[in-house]
Amino acid sequence: METHIASRFQDTPDGLEAEAILRSCVHCGFCTATCPTYRLTGDELDGPRGRIYLVKQYLEGETSGQHMRYHLDRCLSCRSCETTCPSGVRYARLADIGRRLAVEELPASPWRRLREAAMGAVIPHPRRFGALLGTARLASALLPRALRRKLPPPQPRHPWPEPRHPRRLVALTGCVQEAATPATNAAAARVLDGLGISLQPTPGAGCCGALSLHLGHMAEARDFARRNIDAWWPALEAGAEGVVASASGCGPVLREYGELLADDPRYSERAAEIAGRVRDLCEVVAAAGPPDPAVGAGRAVAVHCPCSLQHGLGLGGVVEGILESAGYRLTTVRDGHICCGSAGTYSILQPAMAGRLKKDKLAALEEPAPDLIVTANVGCQLHLATEARVPVRHWIELLDPGHGVGRAI
Repeated sequence: METHIASRFQDTPDGLEAEAILRSCVHCGFCTATCPTYRLTGDELDGPRGRIYLVKQYLEGETSGQHMRYHLDRCLSCRSCETTCPSGVRYARLADIGRRLAVEELPASPWRRLREAAMGAVIPHPRRFGALLGTARLASALLPRALRRKLPPPQPRHPWPEPRHPRRLVALTGCVQEAATPATNAAAARVLDGLGISLQPTPGAGCCGALSLHLGHMAEARDFARRNIDAWWPALEAGAEGVVASASGCGPVLREYGELLADDPRYSERAAEIAGRVRDLCEVVAAAGPPDPAVGAGRAVAVHCPCSLQHGLGLGGVVEGILESAGYRLTTVRDGHICCGSAGTYSILQPAMAGRLKKDKLAALEEPAPDLIVTANVGCQLHLATEARVPVRHWIELLDPGHGVGRAI
């Protein structure tokens, strides 16, 4: 794609990176066929190719920034387009550049500023989010029905095994997952313990920075990354093999820490080192060998593979392989590459689009009448569970001998 970047962006890090991405695009349009929002609206500007043109035109000084922002806001950042693209266009990076420029250069309405400030002040902080969630549960009878349905039921906080193995991994306990679905990390710790690996929590670590990054708040995302690096580094120096994320939505951001902090002289080397040692939970379990095939006993499970796992990390099919090896019978799910509509804060900021995607995804998942739906990301789990007719769980719970989910379905 030919570009004519405006002088004010030339020779800037954003301008140089964006120009390289834009020049790799060959206008083929294959990406539109797998874009969830384009499938819903049929609007070229709600597809990757249209958004690429909007960012290009903004960098060339030929389009309204608010027009670009509107259509970038409607993007799920699911990266399905990247999986489809034959030219390897790094669309997500370009979209992040566009969002960052919108935050830095464009005026925002008071409502937008308030909404984003409220999300940033609560969601990435487990204690604050947990307190808000607990208060909402106590007052659930007073909440509107639509909001009450979004409240996840409380989960017991099962204990983690004491560290006892030479092999150790550092856990990203996360933010929303730590407060809303604590059973996930506890199950992960017990399953890994049974595989001879101790999962080590790290006080001081927290949100991976995804929420800030996708809202275009780059400085805030870098601060979250630095805090996590400071928390994890002593454990890695002491022999921990790497960092494991049980929420697949965090993985793509963690693996980009090297790029995120490339210009930071104090953190760049450690950020790159950690990025190369990040593993999704399914990678660790799959590498340990097949589980006991008697666990699943042929019970029917529908797997929702999150966009972050299949498109962001390129690990589609790994969870399915683990569960099949464990004796579960996996149902066929049509359009498995299409996003469920959760996408971090997307279900909050774009409820109409997210609701349509959730309805379509649940129809596909429930069509073959499974006993249970499983996924690999807390956002997808909470989003789907609000209207699912069968339980929605994290897949690791089905392998946890101390939890009983696998036996209960």
